[in-house]
Amino acid sequence: MKAVQIKEFGGPEVLKTVEVDEPFPNENEVKVKVHAVGLNPNESYTITGTYAYNIPELPYIPGYDATGIIEEIGSNVEGFQIGDRIFLSAFSADRNTGTYAEKVVVDAENVFRLPDNVSLIKGAALGIPAFTAYKALFQKAKIKAGEIVLIHGASGAVGNWLVQMATAIGAIVIGTSSTKKGRNLILDLGADHAIDHVTQQNKDKLLSLTNEQGPDIIIEMLANKNLKTDMQIIQRHGRIIIVGSRETIEVDPRNLMTNEAIVTGMTFTSPNEKEMKELTFGLHAFLESGAIHPFIGNKFTLDEPIKAYKNLMESSGNGRTIFVVSEE
Repeated sequence: MKAVQIKEFGGPEVLKTVEVDEPFPNENEVKVKVHAVGLNPNESYTITGTYAYNIPELPYIPGYDATGIIEEIGSNVEGFQIGDRIFLSAFSADRNTGTYAEKVVVDAENVFRLPDNVSLIKGAALGIPAFTAYKALFQKAKIKAGEIVLIHGASGAVGNWLVQMATAIGAIVIGTSSTKKGRNLILDLGADHAIDHVTQQNKDKLLSLTNEQGPDIIIEMLANKNLKTDMQIIQRHGRIIIVGSRETIEVDPRNLMTNEAIVTGMTFTSPNEKEMKELTFGLHAFLESGAIHPFIGNKFTLDEPIKAYKNLMESSGNGRTIFVVSEE
């Protein structure tokens, strides 16, 4: 089968399209014919060999998220049948042979039914970004209808899910993007307001949209750049949820003391069984009701891994970058 593989650590240039043997499932695993693959920024870190969450053995086929059709089922697997339409998110899987391939084997517990109203191509927007968005809003921020939520990077792969979910439950949504195209998309997704990224120079714009009170909730995608300002504009008793950061930062905790605000970090890595059940049921309910919709950005084939990775790291506010492996 065709796959994208690395035999050494490095940048995008180490990604090679090769032919490899097909994997086969053990008793608690399923084999999936892949239709589309959603790319994640952390996969670009993994191939460098410096990502603490996952330093793989080589050779290695990257990829955590995909959609496809079940081809084989392990003897202990229940609840699935050959031919089922599924999406998978295998970041925490004990076995994941890599989704950048025509076939993948993964633990059955990391496989989820794809709602009938979501295509196999559009379903590639699910997985880590959608689960991350749900966890940030509902399990960490505990968002309520009528609250004001500021979403940094609201047109990106995680951000667009955040906008749609927060809008769906009646929150007042303010999204940021550095481009006019991104801000237009944020409004199209249902946000009440779309503005440029909030900085020390333009934070008055954000405050004017919140009756000078600031947002109840801030979902932060790049804490090393924005957290200082977040702590100044958050409403009293507000919640800042950090989803991403790339560097260390020095902040003044007195801002949090003054506002009696809370800063919470999170990642979607190893949710417990109760958390995963809520994530799965909640996401399915949103999708099946039509309240939220997958948003796909640029599409590539398995023969274009370097091009896909450059797009993944350089594009801003363009939906999710995917590999299309097999058309429906």
